Amino acid sequence: MKPKQFDYEPEYATIAMKQDGFYVWDCSTIKVGNEYHMFSSHWPFKLGFGWNWLFHSEICHFVSSSPEGPFVFKNVVFSRRDKHYFDGMNTHNTCIKEYKGKFYLYYMGCTYPGPIPQNLSEIDEYFARETWNRKRIGVAVADDINGEFVRLDSPILEPRDCSHWDCTCTTNPSVIIKPDGTTYMIYKSRTMATSQLKLGIAIAPSPTGPFSRLCEGPILDMDMEDPFIWYDEKRNKFCLIAKDNELNNNGINKEYGSAFYAESDDCINFEVAEFPKVYSRTIRFKDGATKTLCNLERPSVLFDENGEPSYIYCASGDGEGPYCFVGPTYIVGIKLKRRK
Repeated sequence: MKPKQFDYEPEYATIAMKQDGFYVWDCSTIKVGNEYHMFSSHWPFKLGFGWNWLFHSEICHFVSSSPEGPFVFKNVVFSRRDKHYFDGMNTHNTCIKEYKGKFYLYYMGCTYPGPIPQNLSEIDEYFARETWNRKRIGVAVADDINGEFVRLDSPILEPRDCSHWDCTCTTNPSVIIKPDGTTYMIYKSRTMATSQLKLGIAIAPSPTGPFSRLCEGPILDMDMEDPFIWYDEKRNKFCLIAKDNELNNNGINKEYGSAFYAESDDCINFEVAEFPKVYSRTIRFKDGATKTLCNLERPSVLFDENGEPSYIYCASGDGEGPYCFVGPTYIVGIKLKRRK
């Protein structure tokens, strides 16, 4: 049955995290005790935006006493390691989960040949596309949210061969861990460098794998990215928020950078809501100011003690159009309220 809409709507927004001297991008947030822990990626502002996220990003840990922030830098979680590792030169796209007292940090990593580029002029389109295709999903495990996250040395999901739609990369993980340990993971891939971005589903008996595809083809066979997935225990539904992409016949919402909502009974067959829009790039801040943001991407939901969605965090920044930033980026925290 087609869902009507997402049961929550934006109430107001805050700039939850901003780091001087760095671009920040994706994030994933979890509450442990009385603190909120955000895992996000950053790279030096002096390098510029462009393709630099693909060559210089590293995952960091930020902490706040409030879900609205401000989240304060705590430490770098993953630095570069040897190039022979799949994630040796770059880490990005965070998803933090807790299961039976352990913390699982899912992410995208990649490596590349040659010297580390020091400015955008050293990154041509071919180098960038080749590196983009090297993206793989990994996971790291910690016994303490403030402790060391130990990475697995191999990806938990590889691309398939060129007879499949997901033959270029695996990236943008979002994860559900059920009480029995069964783990569902949504991921992004595509067939070639200029084709549509699509989402697939993998499943494993435990949070660290082994993962296998739950279905052959992509879910919702259309152009989209930046998925966030969760399981609604009360309604027995798999729920999905994803970025509405411009290549999909001008988008589901007909608005670049907005997000749409969909549901599924089996985590394979998703139905887009009758009224799909979750949020727009035009948002109202807590001080009453309304602003249209340059981008609003990588949505990540924080749930309250009752398992209800309470905040959506997105990467954003100031500017006139997609990725045309006039300054540093930041993480927006969108407070949610139930629709009337």
